[in-house]
This record gives sequence, structure tokens and C-alpha cells, in this order.
Amino acid sequence: MNPQFLMDGLIAGSIIGLGAVGVTLTYSILRFSNFSHGELLSWGAYLALAASGALGYLAPGLSAPIGPFSFGWSLPSGLLLAIVLTGLLALAVDAMLFSSFRRRGSAVIIMVMASFGASLALRSLLEFIFTSSPAYFTNALQIAMKLGGGLRATPDQLLMLALAAIAVIVVHLLMTRTDIGRAMRAVSENPALASIAGIDVRRVIRTVWFLGAALACVAGVMSGLLIQIRPYLGHDLLLPLFAAAILGGIGSVPGAMLAGLIIGLCEALAVQLVGAEWRAAVAFVILIAVLLARPRGLFGRAS
Repeated sequence: MNPQFLMDGLIAGSIIGLGAVGVTLTYSILRFSNFSHGELLSWGAYLALAASGALGYLAPGLSAPIGPFSFGWSLPSGLLLAIVLTGLLALAVDAMLFSSFRRRGSAVIIMVMASFGASLALRSLLEFIFTSSPAYFTNALQIAMKLGGGLRATPDQLLMLALAAIAVIVVHLLMTRTDIGRAMRAVSENPALASIAGIDVRRVIRTVWFLGAALACVAGVMSGLLIQIRPYLGHDLLLPLFAAAILGGIGSVPGAMLAGLIIGLCEALAVQLVGAEWRAAVAFVILIAVLLARPRGLFGRAS
């Protein structure tokens, strides 16, 4: 067996895990499965593409590759702008759609169905603006470096692994060492009691929407840089994202990331053992197995 599947799995798993962190945070606070979360990955990638392209046009020097990487400073700068814009998009969707359901105390199934509608609308709008043709951050080709043990990776891939690790550490510290993080955990445990204790629940909800969208944006850019950008980018990752969120345990940031890595490795192993056509089924099988054997996930608390 080719050990390269370990590197391929870690790279795919880091993208899945980063997106799953946003899923697990929004679910733990808002109490519903947001199926439009995948579209935030796609929007984040396209917004970063547009922003980096504009910066590269205004200042061509920013497009020159940085060291061994395939992109210039226009992409990191565009990513920062895209994070803000994707967060604002998530806040706008919440303000126009989900907040009204929360005020009326709508059933969870209504929120879930509304998220399906939001997903279709966001994807259609994305295709209308950017077309359905695949796009790329860069056309530069990279040669994979030998890492030992039969493993290879390009500089871009190694950078993406480091970026995912840093993002998860930052979010974990935010959740455990800051006031807003403690407020988020309090709202996750009991929103009514948190409100009585003086916590601004609406502020916490806005923070969760923005944070989840920011992580989705980073995951979308990672996927777009390593593969390609297309409107169905986030939709195709949606099932692995939810599988990782459930496997890791709802509300657990490290759990979501670890579960994402597990799913990525399982997918890469499946490609070698049974063929690439079965890769999409791996997340579904893991999801069903977790729901049957351990519904609270690896790091979830028993209710």
C-alpha cells in the first residue's frame, strides 16, 4: 500500500475539519443543522478570488509568488478581505431569514428547511455572478517534495496544514480563554439561563455566525487553492463536514478537527482499497456508524 494516502488524507481532513468547526459551533448555539454552511465555503473561495484578482490588477507586484509557494501577497490579502465579507454575508442571511424564525419560536424542522432554501439561493446567486466554470487562484505548477517515508507534499499543501492547525488553536483559545468564548459556552449549555445571567445572547449568536463563516472561508480558500474553485465546492463537502462535526462531538473544536482528519484519512484509504468512486460514501458510512454506536461523538458530553 502506498503510504502517500496518509498525506492526502491529512490534507483533505484539514479542510473538512476546519469547515466542521463552523458547523459544530453554529449547531451548539443555534440548535439546528445549517445546511447552507457549505455554500459559505464556496462564497469564501470566490470572494477571495475576486479580491486577490483586484489587488493583483491594482498592484501587479502583489501577484509575484512568495518564495516556494504558487501565489503572491494578493491571495493572503484577499483572504483577509474575503473573511470579513463572508462573515457579513452570514450575518445578512441570519438577519433576513433565521432571526425571524427565532423570534417566533419556530420548530427546528422549519429552520432546517429554511437552511436548504438558503443553500439553493446562495448557490444559484454564486453561479449567476461567477458562472459555473471552474476557476483557479493560480496556474503555477508545483513539484511535490520528498518528506521521507514515501510521503510527498507541495509547499502549498504544507502551508495549508499549518494554517488549519493555527486556525483551530486560535478558535480553541478563543473559546476557553476569552469572555466571548465563555459566553458562547454558556449559551450553548442553556440560552435562557445565560440571558438571565446578563449575557447578550444576540451578540453571541452574531459572533458565532461570523466565526463560523470565517472558518468556512478559510476552508474554501484552502480547497480552492489545492484543487479548484467551483460553485459546488461547498455542497460536495457538506456531508463530510456534518460527519466530522457529529463524530467529534457537537461543540468540541478539537474534536471536529480530529474527526475531520479521521474522515480525510478514511477517504484517502478508501480510494486506494476500493476505488475513487466510493470516496463519497465513506463520510456517510462513518456518520451512520457514529449515530448508532456513539451519538454524542468522541468528545461530546452525555445529555
